[in-house]
Amino acid sequence: MKKRVLLIGGFNKAKSLAVSLIKKGYNVTAINSDNKDCEKLAEIKNLSVFNGDGSKPFVLEEANAYNADIAIALTKQDETNLVACELCKKKYNVKKTVALIADPKKIEFYYRMGIDSVVCAISAITSIIEQQAFLDEIATLVPVGEGHIRIAQVPISQNAPAVEKKLWELHLPKDVIIGCVLRGEKSMVPRGDTRILAGDVLVLISTDEHEMAAVRELTGR
Repeated sequence: MKKRVLLIGGFNKAKSLAVSLIKKGYNVTAINSDNKDCEKLAEIKNLSVFNGDGSKPFVLEEANAYNADIAIALTKQDETNLVACELCKKKYNVKKTVALIADPKKIEFYYRMGIDSVVCAISAITSIIEQQAFLDEIATLVPVGEGHIRIAQVPISQNAPAVEKKLWELHLPKDVIIGCVLRGEKSMVPRGDTRILAGDVLVLISTDEHEMAAVRELTGR
């Protein structure tokens, strides 16, 4: 059976999510308190739309919340999203609830209240910026071919967990190879018993999906 997703509020976000989820084969229902937004959402093929406040039980019942597998609350009010998710989880036994929030300070509290996933745009953007800064700091990324293989130069600091370890002692993903070790002005093709030293720069060859895991194993970051 198709998984049923209930989208609560958030016109633009709900619209984008609905189109994407429907294309992936989900059965999607949207609740929105604005009549005009409902009319526009109703233009999306195969999307069921209900007009009302998604934090009210009678509206959730009308939208068949008890049949939903996932409920995603997207309104602009953090508290409304919390109430909607709690109702879906506790009253209608929805398996997975997701709440969008604006205030990152509320994330831990929302998890304690039983929300399965809490999404904060500010935290997400901050994380992206920090990750990119980290990559810019430690690695030069070179896409190869169609982008499935990447090459990174990874400097090894004094406190990196890889320091003084031999290559065979590292727990790198299977699709990751240390192709070269740059040590001062010298370069070497490493063997299994090559020991990594502080100040080395490792030339990493990896698939896209395993790159960050390998960098964390080597640098601890």
